[in-house]
Amino acid sequence: MKTVLSFLISVLFFNSCQIPSGSNSSDESSNSLPIEFKRIDVHSHFRYDRDCLMPLLYKWNMKTALVDVVAMDPTRNYTLWEALKNQYNKYPGRFYLCASFAALDIDDPDFAQRTIEKLKKDIEAGARMVKVWKVHGMEIKDKSGNYIQIDDERIQHVWDFLTEQNIPVMAHIAEPEQAWRALEEGNPHYNYYKNHPQYHAYLHPEIPSWETIIAARDHWIAKNPKLTILAAHMGSMSHDLDLVAERLDKYPNMLVEPAARFGDITDQDSKKVFDFFIKYQDRILYGTDLGFSEPQQPGDNTNPCDYLDEILSIHWKYFSGSNSLNFNSPMISFPVKTNSLNLPDSVLRKFYYENALKLLTMAGK
Repeated sequence: MKTVLSFLISVLFFNSCQIPSGSNSSDESSNSLPIEFKRIDVHSHFRYDRDCLMPLLYKWNMKTALVDVVAMDPTRNYTLWEALKNQYNKYPGRFYLCASFAALDIDDPDFAQRTIEKLKKDIEAGARMVKVWKVHGMEIKDKSGNYIQIDDERIQHVWDFLTEQNIPVMAHIAEPEQAWRALEEGNPHYNYYKNHPQYHAYLHPEIPSWETIIAARDHWIAKNPKLTILAAHMGSMSHDLDLVAERLDKYPNMLVEPAARFGDITDQDSKKVFDFFIKYQDRILYGTDLGFSEPQQPGDNTNPCDYLDEILSIHWKYFSGSNSLNFNSPMISFPVKTNSLNLPDSVLRKFYYENALKLLTMAGK
């Protein structure tokens, strides 16, 4: 399992439901869309190429958005922008680019201008989206020792620039609510926090509360109504779709995608999830958080794409199928017994392709 997970960028997540009205118990999907219909994975991390990658993407007729992330470790800040650009340029038309930045030097007088200049270059190189990560709120501090929240006024000029350029922002702000709880085997995020204790907020009482970080995120969305914001991981509210719906109703500039939170979603009542996807069908995008963390080495004939293919397949069965399902993949901590959603073809097209295409082609319009 460790070998499997080393090929995946993200891990995680959820039981018991009722079949949505209009579905049946057949083992086959009633939907007519074939596996070949167009898809865009709006959230992937294929930092490096491998022999199996292009065949996998061709099989699923899928393009992906390569998402950069400015992260931190005890010795350095890092970004994988150059590696992602290499992938983007190697396979024209197969990938979209998502740049990233973090308010690491927020106290510097020229912080905003330097960040804008960096993003200008990234956009010129092909970036159609910009990601901000959970280091805002959970990790970065200013010189006064205060955690930097995403709504910090010192970042506002950057948001103004991205609004002017019509560049959407992918926002992974906070973690699932369970990160602030003691780690229990029943926790759908058990594997992730066991292997990434630095993000298990329960172990770090100095980290602001989930409620504090989410409130700052909401305030940021509210004060930038013309900035299109894609809230990654269902806005870190994936455990309760009612919370997601509340924000979608309140903030018309907000979209969501479920990457690495399918366990949370499948653990909720299937009829409730079905209704959510119907109501917000124009504002939910397909994202996985899959990728390769290491390049293929000479003589390495392993095929990590087998695992990726399993994950893409279980996603398709869940969203398009009409039967009961044992939702199990390396990305969740334990299997979930649930029911497939049997979403209409028109909703599947929006979720898997049309909404992402609209988002990723809005720059400059």
